[in-house]
Amino acid sequence: MPDSNAIYPFHLSIPQSELDDLQTRLRLTRWPDKETVSDDSQGVPLATMKELCLYWQNEYNWRKLEIYFLHIRSKHENALPMLLTHGWPGSVLEFRHVIDKLIDPEVPKAAFHLIIPALPGYAFSGKPTETGWGIQRTAKAWVELMSRLGYTEASWVAQGGDWGAHISACLGNMAPKGLKAIHLNSIFLEPKKEILTPTKNKAGENRAMDFDAHRDVHHYGYYTQQKTRPQTLGYGLASSPIAQASWIYEKLLSWSDHKPSSASSPPFTTDEILDNISLYWFSNSATSSARFYFECEFDSTAWEIKLPVGVSWFPGDTAYGPREWCERYYRDIVHWREMERGGHFAAWEVPDLFVAEVREWRGKIEG
Repeated sequence: MPDSNAIYPFHLSIPQSELDDLQTRLRLTRWPDKETVSDDSQGVPLATMKELCLYWQNEYNWRKLEIYFLHIRSKHENALPMLLTHGWPGSVLEFRHVIDKLIDPEVPKAAFHLIIPALPGYAFSGKPTETGWGIQRTAKAWVELMSRLGYTEASWVAQGGDWGAHISACLGNMAPKGLKAIHLNSIFLEPKKEILTPTKNKAGENRAMDFDAHRDVHHYGYYTQQKTRPQTLGYGLASSPIAQASWIYEKLLSWSDHKPSSASSPPFTTDEILDNISLYWFSNSATSSARFYFECEFDSTAWEIKLPVGVSWFPGDTAYGPREWCERYYRDIVHWREMERGGHFAAWEVPDLFVAEVREWRGKIEG
């Protein structure tokens, strides 16, 4: 029997029969009637989904994507290991535009070794068969992963957005051996709780409350469904590629930094969008990924962290918390910047800005 603690290569190859099945399902789609508004306030417009489906059928090529486990070492041996964690409805693909810049920078001392795992239940990661796989258990699994990859003595850092921010913050709280610092590009606090303690930054408080109110009205339906009834939701997403595509596309549309209109689209190429959607489809992970919400202990990055913390917040994100609120939990904020552009999927959407922020944060933790 092979060593259960060893790391083995994972080779992904989807059978042609599954690609043919997708084509059949797309061809047999029964479409709903057109929305009754002239924008995307009721969800992804019918014309947009039909256009995406047509491209998926006739032009998209899945075979060019078939990669998976991402452990990418820099050619610079003194590179700093960095654990990057994605969220929903993202994947390890969120980071593909920043990989080369991080592992092989113009200045060698800025190089990183990258470890980019898929969350439990996401894509081709193992799908939990029992409850309990939430933020804390995943963070502990990441510590074990770093150990098995040989990063037991060297210092390493963790970075994340969305669920990746929750897990990175949890790691910061745990402070396992070797973890040097964390960086977040999402801030999730409880504004209704935090505002009860006054701060000097009234503008920041108001901004956080505005984001919270908008999120409650316009964004939280998906969260409630995935947290309370992921199995029921999963039947439709597992059966219909259009249901899966629209469920993801809507979030790419509304969580990225763009101007909403009936003709709007996320700041990503159609192929990139379908890469991410197809990863969920071929792995049949709509239900298992949604269960991460069911397992979520609390929707907050408000963990007490004594390690150095960097925060880069992007205005197209869905939540906000002013620095004074974060300082109640993060005892050593070494880097803080509120960006002028970019959204929830920062590494994917504005890779150059993301890389610049990570490099600046690293410079501050290394002195």
